[in-house]
Amino acid sequence: MPQLAAFPKGWIHQLVAPGQMSIYEWIEMSKELEIQGLEFYSNFADLKDASAWPKIRKAVEDAGMVIPMMCCSPDFTIPDIAGRAQEVAKEISWIQMSAELGAKYCRVLSGQRRKEITREEGLGYVVESIEACLPTAEKLGITLILENHYKDDFWTEPEFAQMADVFTELVNRIDSRWFGVNFDPSNAIAAGEDPLDLLEAVKHRVVTMHASDRYLAQGTIEDLRREEGGSAGYVKFFKHGVIGKGLNDYDAIFSTLKSVGFDGWISIEDGVDGMGQMIESANFLKEKIALHWG
Repeated sequence: MPQLAAFPKGWIHQLVAPGQMSIYEWIEMSKELEIQGLEFYSNFADLKDASAWPKIRKAVEDAGMVIPMMCCSPDFTIPDIAGRAQEVAKEISWIQMSAELGAKYCRVLSGQRRKEITREEGLGYVVESIEACLPTAEKLGITLILENHYKDDFWTEPEFAQMADVFTELVNRIDSRWFGVNFDPSNAIAAGEDPLDLLEAVKHRVVTMHASDRYLAQGTIEDLRREEGGSAGYVKFFKHGVIGKGLNDYDAIFSTLKSVGFDGWISIEDGVDGMGQMIESANFLKEKIALHWG
């Protein structure tokens, strides 16, 4: 049966900025969710000091949880080979950090959708970069998970492999048992596509999932397309909401995952409007997991 983790989407900026919010505050808050794990982000301020990792891991485990997944945002579409090499080195360091914290999964991305590179150039850059990370991942027992991503909070451009055709081609080019998919249905909606169509195409490669729900506070997906590039972070009117109350069909999603034997981690990506909503999302997912896998 899948286990639940949580990602502190609503507090990511405070956790990244030194001195604003301690990782220990998030660990304490998360106890209210009554889940099995916490997904971390590689740029949390408290993770910068490697000597603190054992203490942080112990704090999570003392709270009755583990750290199953590390959320990282390498940018592998930098045209300059030296720039890409720096991103590979960063991802390898994050894989090593993941292992030290007890995680089994570490996210990779394609990178930003730069206008100066072609589709084929981008695919080549990304495949080469991910494959350069795989030996370290295998050595440490870490599975690299490629997310069908929308846009990192700190990027100015959306994901190179945001659209399903590019994403599925990228997934199909990498053949390793240490590589899989982190499926996020809301990001498919952001791409103007059907999450169930994407899931059907990659369902046998899915090893983890981001559970989220989105809604448009105003405008259309076409408006989102026009405004998503050129500034850091998400377009303001594309909102996170309580899971189960947005645009995703979780019964259909979970039915598909169950049909291929999925039993990996599902990480809650919510909390932008407070812990109350995150608890509501967690309870919804617990009920749906019990219904489909119980």
